[in-house]
Amino acid sequence: MRLRRLFLSLSTKRIRFVVAYDGTDFCGWAPQAGQRTVHRTLTEGVRQVSGEDVEITGASRTDSGAHARGQVCHFDQKIDLPAERWPRAINQVLPRDLTVLRADEVPNDFHSRFSAQNRFYRFRIMMGDRDPHRMRYTWFYGKNLDIAAMQAGAARLVGEHNFLAFSQLLEPHQTSVRTLYKVDVRHVRDEVWIDVVGTAFVRGMMRRISGSLWEIGRGKYAPDWIDDLLAQRDRAQIKWPTLLPACGLTLMKVKYGRHPRDHRIFPSLAEGIREDNDE
Repeated sequence: MRLRRLFLSLSTKRIRFVVAYDGTDFCGWAPQAGQRTVHRTLTEGVRQVSGEDVEITGASRTDSGAHARGQVCHFDQKIDLPAERWPRAINQVLPRDLTVLRADEVPNDFHSRFSAQNRFYRFRIMMGDRDPHRMRYTWFYGKNLDIAAMQAGAARLVGEHNFLAFSQLLEPHQTSVRTLYKVDVRHVRDEVWIDVVGTAFVRGMMRRISGSLWEIGRGKYAPDWIDDLLAQRDRAQIKWPTLLPACGLTLMKVKYGRHPRDHRIFPSLAEGIREDNDE
């Protein structure tokens, strides 16, 4: 479906989408040759509606199988199409597991990734009986966990730390220093919810944080094991926390300030932080 009577404007307009998706059948956000990704599917949707080939930039690069309720992305359009018309138009051509919730026009210096103040992720662990209606969105463990011990471990993760032991391979120019504002563990019915809010997340970080807290919850380690992990600086010596499956992970929200600005460089952190390997 392509909208009719679209006209080129004299200048480009930057459009921001808030996107939700079931990541089960996607190979993650980032484009990959020959793979079904959220980025590729969304880009094709924009092309079908507007006739334009645009470059879409996302706030986070979610892993294959991970989900989103509040992913944010932006692109520049030349056509004269009001932002508020985008959700209805593009959702007619997108598959059922991907939808644009909201769209608005933003200043041209807005950047969905580098203007973000923080990101909120949730990991869900199912402790009770298998429930087929939730299996796509939780990781099934099937046993009880020590919530108090997990909460004690989670408290040690708050603040600015080197999360090398919670990361996957980094490029030489990248740093694993990040700041977490909140790490909460909650018992919700027969599930454990691990809610984490932070500036940014290196690849694998959220799933290894969840894995470390799961290890503590099942009694393999004490909560102060987190201190040992945060102290690690040599990849060859690290006893890695479990990398839990991506099915339990959801990007819940990306937060921006009233006047978004480029947060690429954090004054208290090492220079040159890049998020190319984000969750």
